[in-house]
Amino acid sequence: MKMLESNSSAVRTGRGGQSGVLFAMCLSLVLVVASVSALNLALPDLAVELGATNSALTWIADGYTVALAALVLPLGALGDRIGRRKVLIAGNVVFAAAAVFAACSSSTSHLIACRVVMGLGAAMIMPGTLSTITAVLPKDRKDRGVAIWSGFAAAGAIIGMLAAGGLLEQFSWKSIFWASGATAMACALAALLLAPETRSSVKEHFDFPGAATTALAVGALVYGIIEGNDRGWTRPEVLAAFAVAVVALAAYVVLGLRSRHPLLDPRLFGLRGFGAGTVAILVQFMAVFGFFFVGLQFLQLILGYSPLHSAVALIPVAAVVLPTSVVTPRLAQRLGVKAVMPAGLLCLAGGMFWLTLLHADSGYLPFLGALVLAGAGIGLTSATGTSSIVDSLGPDSQGVASAMNDTAREVGSAIGIALMGSVFSSHYRSALPEDLSRLPAQAAETVHHSAAGGLEVAAHLGAQGPALAAAVRDAFMSGFTSAMEVIAAILAVAAIVCAVIAPRPGRKAQAAAAQPHWSAEPEAATRQQATALDRDTDLLNASTADRP
Repeated sequence: MKMLESNSSAVRTGRGGQSGVLFAMCLSLVLVVASVSALNLALPDLAVELGATNSALTWIADGYTVALAALVLPLGALGDRIGRRKVLIAGNVVFAAAAVFAACSSSTSHLIACRVVMGLGAAMIMPGTLSTITAVLPKDRKDRGVAIWSGFAAAGAIIGMLAAGGLLEQFSWKSIFWASGATAMACALAALLLAPETRSSVKEHFDFPGAATTALAVGALVYGIIEGNDRGWTRPEVLAAFAVAVVALAAYVVLGLRSRHPLLDPRLFGLRGFGAGTVAILVQFMAVFGFFFVGLQFLQLILGYSPLHSAVALIPVAAVVLPTSVVTPRLAQRLGVKAVMPAGLLCLAGGMFWLTLLHADSGYLPFLGALVLAGAGIGLTSATGTSSIVDSLGPDSQGVASAMNDTAREVGSAIGIALMGSVFSSHYRSALPEDLSRLPAQAAETVHHSAAGGLEVAAHLGAQGPALAAAVRDAFMSGFTSAMEVIAAILAVAAIVCAVIAPRPGRKAQAAAAQPHWSAEPEAATRQQATALDRDTDLLNASTADRP
């Protein structure tokens, strides 16, 4: 088996070499990312067939991302300890089983539960994809490997929607889950045949308190956002959820500072690259998946596109993201992350602001212009953000670095869907005409709960239908515009933050540089000599050197 030198360690690359590892890991990556976005195409069908409200649709979309965001960090650390490929393959099996059960769902509650279990499987898969690539590829190819991974992480959403759109042209929404289950088993086989087993050479105790507090903080925060919009922000359960999120986050910080082996040391956020990369990735994915949640409904409900046509309409994003991601490492070397990362966020903010200028009769071309600008921003931000995070940690911590990158992505996705879905829903409802009471009670409630349901009611209303349909579309655009305004403002603020804290040209955080290097197999006992004191000293030295 071919051996390569990576980070001064002999690393086995598997039967397919480096290309085989990249293929297997990116295949699993696309499955995870595509499953966040693919079901968005079926939301109008779910609203009609299962009677799902806007709140239920948000949970169907977000149940997956909440579980993924809450669990990806501890499961990434688990993969570091017992083997990343083992956890990734097991995750694909869990994912496939949950997808099969989801295909058999007959109620929104059953579907939401299945999506949560799929998120658990995805959390087992996701960390191993990037950490295996960064562990296996030699130093001179690692940046390109990370850029390719970042490109597929962004384009995977479009790939998933294209596949889902094609399925929905011929079959029901259940076909998406049958296809997802089959793909997951193919991913497990590819990982088994093409990827090596990788793990950290340093044995540490698992941080159960850190895992519990991070999962609880993420879950409670997203629950509060979704339910606050649906039930009211002053409801006791909503206020309790936000309180739990704050307490859990504070507990994570306190426990992390006291622990000798924290799941994610809070002091890492003092590193310029780690902090800036985390902010950039989190806010980018807030925008991207919040946009997919609302934007796909714009294409289907306002422009009247079919699911497949809607997915094809988003191809320009992927067409811009992939080449931009590949050239971004060169731009970062020449101009510095401090310039490229904020520029990417500003491009994405510009694309989102462009969308606020649309109205119900705008058509596709103005929408396309916003997509192109946003795609350039995604490519620039994703590649620089991911590289900043993984370069901030040493080779034995690549599983945690990868999981932190994934956590930022999925927390951003979950919050983005919840936040933009909530802003959209509240402004949609407030913009509806006041004379809905003239409709039958059940029809009025349907219009109030979802735009797709409102248009369905209008289609069966007879002479009053066109007026109601126009009112629903105008209300939709009110919610759509408000959601885009909010996310554009958040992106602009994040760009300023990253411009301030990102590393200066030529200064990369080298936390844990003196840690023992990654080992392909646990029997490399000579690589397991570092003590907790040594690692803490390395981290402190790197943190001090890299602060502004």
